[in-house]
Amino acid sequence: MDFQIKYLTPDIKLSTYDDKLFKTETVFEFHMLVWFISGETKIIQADKSYLFRAGDIFLIPRNHLATIINYPKDGLPHKAVVMHLTKDRLKSFYSGIEIPEKNIREKAKIYSFEKHPLLESCLASLIPYFDLTEAFPENIATLKIIEAISILRAIDPNIDDILADFEEPGKIDLVNFMEKNFMFNMPLERFGYLTGRSLSTFNRDFRKTFQTTPQRWLTQKRLELAFYHLSEKNKKPSDVFMEVGFEDLSHFSYAFKRQYGFAPSLMR
Repeated sequence: MDFQIKYLTPDIKLSTYDDKLFKTETVFEFHMLVWFISGETKIIQADKSYLFRAGDIFLIPRNHLATIINYPKDGLPHKAVVMHLTKDRLKSFYSGIEIPEKNIREKAKIYSFEKHPLLESCLASLIPYFDLTEAFPENIATLKIIEAISILRAIDPNIDDILADFEEPGKIDLVNFMEKNFMFNMPLERFGYLTGRSLSTFNRDFRKTFQTTPQRWLTQKRLELAFYHLSEKNKKPSDVFMEVGFEDLSHFSYAFKRQYGFAPSLMR
């Protein structure tokens, strides 16, 4: 696997990936502003999927589960500039700025800016700096991040609803959250955090609500979703196992056969 990351600062990086695909399931601690130079990325959230290609620019909000699959494309590596908009930097930016009353807005979505020239110019200007041999000055990094935030606000006046929201997840309905997000193969600690619970409280509430352990329930739900994709959408097992939360095809095939009595390949 040829996977390289160059950092200007911990919050600004250039990632290059030159293998068949790279998959990760994560919940981002920070908002992430991404500019694709080459390659392709599929991002799967609970109720929507996105496909991004070279030139696309998008913002991934923090504290939302996603499966991310990166591919090289057309003989070129998967290459992207990524800027973290951290809570500390955003709090500093918004100090002294009066924010209007928040609008009702879907916060789980990913915001695409369709190759916007202002954002592209801002992010492309970072490329030469990745060849520096000396440390990148922090004050310049701060200016670049301030520039990006300012451009986002100019493009989308409602973006403050996302960027200026510093609240942590509160305790929410466990059934609704898990039914929407069971396909994400995350540590139970993260499920607990996103539902406003410690790990011990999450496990206790889960057993009380679902009458089984989280691990058993998650496996069952993922297999049921896989069965649906194989039988109703005529997908291949190799196209399904990652999307429903399994780490590798062999483990998925073993669990599927144990559940249904035959290999998933026989569904076709």
